[in-house]
Amino acid sequence: MVGALSTDGEASAGGLLAPYLADPGNLFIISSDFCHWGRRFRYTFTNKEQGPIWRSVQWLDELGMRAIEQGDPAAFTSYLATYQNTICGRHPISVLLQMLAHSSLKFKIVFNYYDQSSKAISSSDSSVSYATAVMTPL
Repeated sequence: MVGALSTDGEASAGGLLAPYLADPGNLFIISSDFCHWGRRFRYTFTNKEQGPIWRSVQWLDELGMRAIEQGDPAAFTSYLATYQNTICGRHPISVLLQMLAHSSLKFKIVFNYYDQSSKAISSSDSSVSYATAVMTPL
């Protein structure tokens, strides 16, 4: 279980856990919602070029998913610093990315499902995004 960690703490935990990726008997489950959008979440970033709010949120989440799929902790950290997306499991995800960076084995991460609790169209709406990914060895 991972709570709030510094970037150094994520790297340290990832380094400690990386050897366990080599054992096919181990299963890692990283659970997180993605963007929590709306006034009640105190996060209302929008990219007006994307059209309706819900498409902006999807665009934002897809940027994060692409950063995670790179398997590069720095790419995900940079994404979070740039957009401040309210991904509640950002620290466990970062630990996983650090595990990959410290592992002698190579893995592929692919997101295969995405949805939102509602399609926000006005500033009074809110939504939570959900995504599913699978990580497999190369």
